[in-house]
Amino acid sequence: MPPAGTRSASSDDRAWAVPASLRATLAERYGPVFSGAEADRRLRALGTFGACGDRVTARAIELDHLPLVGIVDLKTRRHEPVDPAVFRPLAARGHRRVRNPPGLLTEALRAAVREMVDGGGGLLEVDGEEDLGSLALVESLPAGATVIYGIPGEGVSFVRVDAAAKEHVRHLIAQMEVRRIPDGDHDR
Repeated sequence: MPPAGTRSASSDDRAWAVPASLRATLAERYGPVFSGAEADRRLRALGTFGACGDRVTARAIELDHLPLVGIVDLKTRRHEPVDPAVFRPLAARGHRRVRNPPGLLTEALRAAVREMVDGGGGLLEVDGEEDLGSLALVESLPAGATVIYGIPGEGVSFVRVDAAAKEHVRHLIAQMEVRRIPDGDHDR
């Protein structure tokens, strides 16, 4: 047993990094991409869904169609601010904050998504970068759900969660490089 005050090694210390050989694969579209009124129409028609990204999560809330889980980092690639107040309706359901450094998918983020899906959902605010959170959503949401995420300058990607999508995500994560996260970069 470690001395009092000493952090023991745990699975929460792990993270998966995208190797250069996998970047092109992760950039591929895995679901149809829609923009404007068509994206809004399809979003309104969704049953259970998770949203990854500030713009798509905010848009779902603005359309009064809350995702089960919304993952945000309070930043956009276009550097256009999203008012954090827009996320309040989703945060009222549940709110967690987790550290996920850029370019990584941490076990802490994966675990937080699983817990939020199992616990009724809410807002998962990422300190760092949320981009790979869409993988955690596909892992954790039930079959039949949908994962939406924004593609800057193009629109919203809609990925149907099924056995094939879950297997694809498992395969992608298995190809990533496992790393340890330095102390201080954990769930808060």
